[in-house]
Amino acid sequence: MMNNVERKVEAFIREHGMIERDDVVIAGVSGGADSVCLLFVLCTLKEKMGFQIHVCHVNHGLRGAAADADEAYVKYLCEKMSVPCRFFHEDVESFAKKWKQSPEEAGRTVRRNTFEAMCRENGGTKIATAHHQGDNAETVIWNMARGTGLKGLCGIRPVEGIWIRPILTLTRDETERCLQENGVLWCEDATNAEDDYTRNRIRHNILPVLEDQVNRGVSRHLEELSRQAEEVWDYLEQGTDRAWERCVRVRNSHDGGNEAGCSLYVDEDAFREEMPAVQKQLLRRCISRVRGKEKDIGAVHVIMLAELFAKQTGRSIDLPGNVKAKKMYGGVSLSREEKCGSGVPAEGVLLPVPGTVILPGTEKSGKRRRITCRFLEDTDLKQAEEFPQKSYTKWIDYDIIKHSLSARTRRSGDYFTIDERGSRQKLKSFFINEKISQEERNKMLLIADGEHIVWIPGRRMSRAYHISGTTKKILEINITEE
Repeated sequence: MMNNVERKVEAFIREHGMIERDDVVIAGVSGGADSVCLLFVLCTLKEKMGFQIHVCHVNHGLRGAAADADEAYVKYLCEKMSVPCRFFHEDVESFAKKWKQSPEEAGRTVRRNTFEAMCRENGGTKIATAHHQGDNAETVIWNMARGTGLKGLCGIRPVEGIWIRPILTLTRDETERCLQENGVLWCEDATNAEDDYTRNRIRHNILPVLEDQVNRGVSRHLEELSRQAEEVWDYLEQGTDRAWERCVRVRNSHDGGNEAGCSLYVDEDAFREEMPAVQKQLLRRCISRVRGKEKDIGAVHVIMLAELFAKQTGRSIDLPGNVKAKKMYGGVSLSREEKCGSGVPAEGVLLPVPGTVILPGTEKSGKRRRITCRFLEDTDLKQAEEFPQKSYTKWIDYDIIKHSLSARTRRSGDYFTIDERGSRQKLKSFFINEKISQEERNKMLLIADGEHIVWIPGRRMSRAYHISGTTKKILEINITEE
């Protein structure tokens, strides 16, 4: 049976280009049947295909002695098979409370972060997880039940960047039978038999009924459906890429266009020439681009935005994440309403360097805004120059500061530097060019060095304070909401 499984998985790996010669694969192994099967199959193929394996095991701290036993068994397996391994202990329950997630969701986030960290630290090139055909069927059913679109039908992809699922082609029965016939034991997680989690309820109560009373091959058919949906989705994404170039103008994007804070304009004539499926996906992408994330953007929001094109000039709608869409002459604009300036006194608040300050007035809204300044020690200048600047975190050259840094609203005479030559632009001109309303200008938060505006959070940073090869002291400014 192992030979059949090995051939099947090898063909699947090669079909999707998952592993290449000299790859270093970080394999997530929990001790359950699926992950143990993954480990054994990869160990069988590693010499033939010319790659290395490192095992990553995460103890969630949720199951006490049972989790310790799983960890001990994985250690035994790795020693027996001469596979390097690392073990991580994480308090998932605390993370779940902190992130306001279910333990199941927090566990997935913790595992993902841990796998990626080990991949960086151990020179990994791929991360392999033990998802199989049944997991994909559960995911597709779950997505359908929650109200998915085409993307949700794609289920679990065989390959997503460095993430690979080599045994996605196997059923759960195949993974267990493979181990049984080779005399390999595995650990049973008692929580898998419970119905506390949605995925478990689908596994125990829905899939068995479909298999027994509808079609024994339901998992395989859902796998085939998800692969077809994946092909259609990829084609739709390419069409949306082309539509973006034809229809969308990024009017303000100072962080590479990937962070919340950019403004977009969608040309109506070009938009109406696109197919309906492309139109919907394009509008969803516009909202998520301005907002900074796609979560909680539903079909109803896309429909509202599409209907705005037919309304009178000046009409507007509010979308998730403080995104406002407005009908303009010849199209629709989308921008994110910044609320950082709310409650900031005009005279400003001095920023302790290093230190932390709470913006006055923001406590009343129930969401305090905190500004933290700290110096970065032993930071490589090249790394600092390439640091992916975020909308609410900036690294600046502290040596350039002439006065005390302050957080305040606008004043007459404010300006910032727009290029490496030192060219200046009045803040008022910037507001006019970006079509920022008078009301928004009056409450907008600014980080200032005297009259020189260092940073307009969420929008733009003065070129004068960028990190350079002559920088000696790097100051990080971070704005958070609590």
